[in-house]
Amino acid sequence: MKVRLERLPRGWPPSLAVGVPYALLAIIAAITIPHKFHHVFAVVVILSLCGLTAAWMLVMDTLPSPWRRRAPYSAVFVGGLIVFTALLGIVDGWFGFFCAVCVGYSRVLLRWPWQLAGTAGTAVVAAITQVEGAQGSTLFRVTIFVFALAIDELLLCSLIWLMHVREEQVARLNAANRRLEATIAENDDLHQSLLVQAREAGVLDERGRMAREIHDTLAQGLTGIVTQLQAAEQAADDPQRWRRHVTAAMRLAREGLTEARRSVEALRPEPLETGRLSEALADVAERWSGLNGIPVHVTTTGTVRPIQPEAEFALLRAAQEALANVARHAHATRVGLTVSYMENEVALDVRDDGVGFDPDLPEQGGFGLVAMRQRIAALSGTLQVESESGAGTAISACVPTVPALANS
Repeated sequence: MKVRLERLPRGWPPSLAVGVPYALLAIIAAITIPHKFHHVFAVVVILSLCGLTAAWMLVMDTLPSPWRRRAPYSAVFVGGLIVFTALLGIVDGWFGFFCAVCVGYSRVLLRWPWQLAGTAGTAVVAAITQVEGAQGSTLFRVTIFVFALAIDELLLCSLIWLMHVREEQVARLNAANRRLEATIAENDDLHQSLLVQAREAGVLDERGRMAREIHDTLAQGLTGIVTQLQAAEQAADDPQRWRRHVTAAMRLAREGLTEARRSVEALRPEPLETGRLSEALADVAERWSGLNGIPVHVTTTGTVRPIQPEAEFALLRAAQEALANVARHAHATRVGLTVSYMENEVALDVRDDGVGFDPDLPEQGGFGLVAMRQRIAALSGTLQVESESGAGTAISACVPTVPALANS
């Protein structure tokens, strides 16, 4: 008889779920009954006990799961099943094979350490069936029974204990995996938080830098303009002095305008206003190539996606500085520019086949590597330079990213 799988307790072996106990009971009965035809009473006893055993199992199999999980009901069921198996084993030793079913039910229905008690009782039944029909003196039969009982108890209880140990190990491993997953998720959240903090710190640093630039350039320039205009007002009767002061004021105004434009451009590079980083880099490379007559091969790998403006700005400035260095110092014939979008990072690689240099030597000639390192480090990124004389130069800038807002 097939039992519905969803009615069985958690951890129920498939062999018990598909009616194997009933099939095993029927097979053993079919083997033993033909040998008992000359003992009608024995046949009636076997059939009756088999029917009672099957009905006993069927009652437990069809009980609702909450009832089967209650320790008293499980203990009564396993105890009754062991008794029925013992009676069958006394009638015919072939029913000793049914002890495997008793062990299976003890394993899934009883709690630890009561599983050992059920298994120990089953071992007694197994020993009884093994010496059933043995010939010899009483002492010999008792000795055989004790020996068989010791072997059965050792093997079956050891098997149940090992299965329990394995189950405990699996449970501890699963618990450790859950803790590890929670730790990884917590670390990911912390990583994202640190990136946000680093970005905010970079924004504050940039604001401080712009404030200093405005104070040191625009404010001073406006102060100079006011001073020159006041002087021109006082020299209204002297055309030569008036013109000199007005000319100085106009010169300061032009310089201030230039500084204002430079500051605005530093806040958001113009190429990024009309496209993404990969498109902006391609545009910068095309302009640079047309100006310097050196071909630039631009490659984009990974899935192109919007990233925060600070990361775009840093990588674009790094590309512009690297290309400027190539034009001034490398004497290259080819340049390769690659932007790679990874899961949590965006990397920029600029390579040339120029004369190269020794990165360990102090920077000379305005390479701008220090400024590049500072800009990338402000975003918790890394900048690597690989070069040697006559072998070209490779500059790799990598910044961590957090997803940009849809409207950013």
